[in-house]
Amino acid sequence: MAVAPPGGAGGSRWTWRPVARDALLARAFHSCTELRGRLYLVGGLLAGGAAEPSADTVVLDPAGAPAVRVGARGGPRRSHHDAAALGGRWLCAVGGWDGARRLAAVAALDAERGEWEAWTAAPGSCPPAGLSSHTCTRLSDRELRVAGREGGTRTQRRYGSIYTLRLDPSARTYWPPPTFGKGGGEKAGQLLVSGNPDSLAHLVHILSYREESCRSASRSGHCAALLPTPGPRPGHQLLLFGGCDSAEPEVAGHWGHGKIQEEAPAAPRLTEQLAKLVSSGQGSRQGPRGLRHHSCSVVGPFAVLFGGETLTRARDTICNDLYVYDTRRAPSLWFHFPCADRALKRVGHRTCLCNDQLYLVGGFGEDGRTASPQVCTLDLFL
Repeated sequence: MAVAPPGGAGGSRWTWRPVARDALLARAFHSCTELRGRLYLVGGLLAGGAAEPSADTVVLDPAGAPAVRVGARGGPRRSHHDAAALGGRWLCAVGGWDGARRLAAVAALDAERGEWEAWTAAPGSCPPAGLSSHTCTRLSDRELRVAGREGGTRTQRRYGSIYTLRLDPSARTYWPPPTFGKGGGEKAGQLLVSGNPDSLAHLVHILSYREESCRSASRSGHCAALLPTPGPRPGHQLLLFGGCDSAEPEVAGHWGHGKIQEEAPAAPRLTEQLAKLVSSGQGSRQGPRGLRHHSCSVVGPFAVLFGGETLTRARDTICNDLYVYDTRRAPSLWFHFPCADRALKRVGHRTCLCNDQLYLVGGFGEDGRTASPQVCTLDLFL
């Protein structure tokens, strides 16, 4: 397999280097999440114009083992969804398109047992009407922040909504809540409800949506990054990038020092390389404008964006540009690194940080219809 020469494609200081190729990975508008040192791909569209999304789950070991399809039944048929790992065990797929409607439902894969579960909304939960092309960001093992434009099959709001999704992977409860009566009792993980043998309560995980009072601009196909706050008062902020005409990120949440215990995966080598890249003078101080369905990964104090579809032109809309958002100082700075290799154009792809490497997985290529079976890593030539 060809590898770009030193200096990158077209003389740039970076490229995506192919490291694996597998037909199981050829999909777009899927999720790709690191869990237990492996990459979990869920759903997506297997080809442009596909009538419905895939329901399979594929696991890729970056160490070099071949990709395998998880045999768990009941996987969610989703595309344009998002996913987050919880507790080092659970992979939660949130919202998305099932081929007929937008959903707000949560399905979770138990990586230990290899089984999918549908988690149940608690009383008082206020879920969105439906979500697609939204973001879901982990704040802790019990809390996710969901940002996107909610709506049903034919209509969507003209602004973006922000939700807090609370879950507890470590606890289960019987649902519906049992009322013990004559003849009630426990039976193989189930309870009789009101003594009626035909009405059983099952042990389930409970979740709850709460809509935040703040709203965002109307965005779809954007990305989100939980980044440290620059300046004398350390903290974290959740930034939304793209999905609309604006080039500026939007704050979808702010937390003071110590409020966010979540630690980003350590990537000292890649963080150092990105610092050298933005200091090289090769990148222009330009942020992405009108970009959607791109990828975004947090690497230390940097947000790394790649590819996507531009809203600023009618032709040749699929991109292959690299953008780095540097939050080490206030104000934060954009750096744009273009690419001359048209074979790297991607939309509906994912990037995922694992073991100090940034992986590019899937996505449609330049024609917007052919899914890439390649896995690549970001190489920086410094």
